[in-house]
Amino acid sequence: MLDLDVIDAPAAAALALEPIKARLLAELATPASAAALAGRVGLTRQKVNYHLRALEEHKLIEPAEERRWGGLTERLMVATATSYVVSPAALGPIAADPGRSNDRLSASYLVALAARMIREVGSLLRKARQQDKRLATLSIDTVIKFRSPTERTAFTADLAQAVTALAARYHDESTPAARPHRLIIASYPAPNDVTEGNGDPDDTNS
Repeated sequence: MLDLDVIDAPAAAALALEPIKARLLAELATPASAAALAGRVGLTRQKVNYHLRALEEHKLIEPAEERRWGGLTERLMVATATSYVVSPAALGPIAADPGRSNDRLSASYLVALAARMIREVGSLLRKARQQDKRLATLSIDTVIKFRSPTERTAFTADLAQAVTALAARYHDESTPAARPHRLIIASYPAPNDVTEGNGDPDDTNS
């Protein structure tokens, strides 16, 4: 079972967003049979089997084991991932695209950037898994409490200057084998339930 999977097929996304099928996916974090699931979600076994067939067809669940009871064979199914993210790619041409916005300071542009990141990283992650490789990524997540808007503006200028200097130092157009990496830096007001941040880089190599 994967720790996370990105759904980019429209049909699979539609299934995962259906309340009943989403409930079944959550229940299948551990293997279970249609009969066991029927008791948990309040449906007949036949209806549960109908939903399970659709989920299996779109590779959201898979067989975990088989058990024999007399002359009957019972299949236990399990979700293919612990959690899922629906990629904007599933929306096709109406998906958010930062190229459609000229206001780089707007919240809508930030959301479009995040959507593109999910779409691109999800695709790269799937290819890396198919090749049994790890995808090289770096993530930093922290919360900063600014004393004033003036200090926030000063921080933004310092950050831009630091990133520009680092990019100039490490960017290499002359090496044919150089591999481009996309860097996105974003800031937005933290939700009220966030009291402190964690700077937690996660750097993996393919």
